[in-house]
Amino acid sequence: MTEMLAPEIDSSDPSSFPWSVFHDRHPVLVERVATAVPRPASQRAALDELLAESTTGTITAPDVDALRHEPWPWWRPEYRGLPWGETPFLWAESYFYRRILDAVDYFVPGPWRGIDPYAPTKSGELAGAAVDDELAALDQEPGWDALVLSSLWGNRADLSFQAGPTAGQETGGLIADDREQLRALVHDRPAGEVHLIADNSGRELLPDLVLIDHLLAAGLATAVVLHVKPHPHYVSDATTADVLAALTRLCTAPGRAAAVGERLDGALRDGRLEIDAHEFFCGPLTYPALPTDLRSRFAAASLTISKGDLNYRRLVGDRHWHPTASFAELTEHFPSPLAALRTLKCDVAVGLTEEIVTHLDATGKPWRLTGEHAVIHVRP
Repeated sequence: MTEMLAPEIDSSDPSSFPWSVFHDRHPVLVERVATAVPRPASQRAALDELLAESTTGTITAPDVDALRHEPWPWWRPEYRGLPWGETPFLWAESYFYRRILDAVDYFVPGPWRGIDPYAPTKSGELAGAAVDDELAALDQEPGWDALVLSSLWGNRADLSFQAGPTAGQETGGLIADDREQLRALVHDRPAGEVHLIADNSGRELLPDLVLIDHLLAAGLATAVVLHVKPHPHYVSDATTADVLAALTRLCTAPGRAAAVGERLDGALRDGRLEIDAHEFFCGPLTYPALPTDLRSRFAAASLTISKGDLNYRRLVGDRHWHPTASFAELTEHFPSPLAALRTLKCDVAVGLTEEIVTHLDATGKPWRLTGEHAVIHVRP
């Protein structure tokens, strides 16, 4: 860890990206959740109240009964009564999505219990023509580099990001590229158990599954543990239900995609592929706070692959780091060899060279926010 911690990011500045998330992106998301299915008036009212509270009001506590076994201290009771923008952005954003589930009665016994509020958006994306084209490309039997890059750039398929004003359509390329170290970790060492911490469902999860199939089929991993969310979290975050939906999409596709799906189906049945859904992944904590049981699981891994922005923020800390800060130092807390695959869609950036940073800053574009640039960081 670096000697001096950078300040935590919050959303108090109206000119900042986090402020735009609460004031520009969240209203779009709330409207989608409210109108995608015919919800009762009480749920619509609760969603509107949450949106008003999170943009102009102060933090209130959730229904303690609705927290189930989640400890209220996890959600920081000392923040109650503060303006949302004055709390750490990572915490506030996580709490916002936790409160959406309360608003739609996700945890309350009754007809809406366990109903994913983002399911219509997720299923629409998974059934889209773009997925057909991507699965058809598997018939060309992509090699290792193509599989890694497909998994990496699949991270642009973030349904909450697409609702925001900073989404870009271009690809600016890799600004940190540790592919050779990643190749060495996978190909030049005895096969072991590989863990993949998933980010988004649908168009991101599919190439992740194809990469997992390659690891298993080529004997590059003895087993793979796929970590997903135990319940809906951010809009397109992958859950077990999303993994099963993606497998069905693979199995029912023509060509090589179906063979990939059938192999993964078999791997799930015989235990070579395991789905894990620890409650920690839906919390507001960074990875230095890994609970003992989850830390032990990662410690047994020959490699952990972390996908996406949220996992990246939790790995290095959601802070105003200088972009040349060392990724290796900031992730030395993690108990296994680590690879982070991520397209940049938030303020946090580390592990870059001074030359790259100078070039990107000179463009005058918000290069940290548009998803047009990506990094592959490896800490052996």
